[in-house]
Amino acid sequence: MIQNKLQFLLIICLIFSGKTEALSQGFSLIDQQVQTWVDSGYYHGANLIIGNRQKVLHQKSFGNYQPETSTYIASAGKWLASATIAVLVDEGELSWDDKVIKWLPEFADAKGQATLRQLFSHTANYPDYQPKGNHRDDYQTLEESVRHILPLPIEAPSDSSLKRQFKYGGLAMQVAGRMAEIATGKTWETIFQEKIVRPLQMSNTHFTPVDSVGGGHSPMLGGGAVSSVNDYAHFLQMFLNKGVYKGKRILSEKAIAEMQADQIGDAFVTMPEFPQKVRDAKHKSIYGLGLWREEIDKNGNPTLISSPSWAGAYPWIDYKNGVFGFLLTHILDGKMGKNNFSSFYASPVLAYLLRSELRNNH
Repeated sequence: MIQNKLQFLLIICLIFSGKTEALSQGFSLIDQQVQTWVDSGYYHGANLIIGNRQKVLHQKSFGNYQPETSTYIASAGKWLASATIAVLVDEGELSWDDKVIKWLPEFADAKGQATLRQLFSHTANYPDYQPKGNHRDDYQTLEESVRHILPLPIEAPSDSSLKRQFKYGGLAMQVAGRMAEIATGKTWETIFQEKIVRPLQMSNTHFTPVDSVGGGHSPMLGGGAVSSVNDYAHFLQMFLNKGVYKGKRILSEKAIAEMQADQIGDAFVTMPEFPQKVRDAKHKSIYGLGLWREEIDKNGNPTLISSPSWAGAYPWIDYKNGVFGFLLTHILDGKMGKNNFSSFYASPVLAYLLRSELRNNH
């Protein structure tokens, strides 16, 4: 059971020393890790899928989950939301460099000068969430959600010599979604269904109707999506195939490249952030548009990208091996933090376990 950084590093050492080979038959090593989490009571169940550009390589259900189980995927929805915006950019409806004020003139302060690119890379200097004491962002429309973001103050970087800072959260993405609604004249859910869900045959995936977790959420681009394991696998396979799914282009290669490129630039990053904690990464170029750049090569190109969630859902693409993986699960109430367990920091070990499995199987 991987519950803290020490245990994480121990299993990584075993992987790269080759000492896990005796344990691994097929995909047993990665299956054992997921089963351990379920047996430990962190999740009622889980679904795991692994595939490459052509096919599914491995799929298994754990606990009370069935292959068709759908659940709230929290921040794993950021990747889906970013892809939805990217389709609109491909079609010329929006530009990643559009400023908020172009579509929302009521944002007459510094928040209006933020670009769509900054909204989706957490570098717009918006608050990450509604401040303590304010009504939580559980409104039923993006229009209402954005109306309650409008009066919030801009947040200055910790280093006063810089103009921007990276601050992981969700409120800025709400504004981006509202920009998309105004640009198209359609609701966010309609856009999402038309541009992503139907072309990718993701019939169990949606942002609305809103979920009921923790009192409900608005159609929250940064964390309100529901999906199933096979649905999200369609999305990951499309992304791995540079925007093509079953012979049909969903996203341009330019869009794929833009989404996974470094979008941090000269923004201030408070270290350590997620990639530093789970991969011991040394680089600052940790985020693209709606996804983490967990690992990069010597030229700065991503070799491992992901969109982990606090709830346990963890989608990733490993370019070194040409594979994708997705763990669909949801943390049980009261289990986050028990025995130092964090779904957000535990799930990424699966990507390295998969590398070990692939190496041992070949």
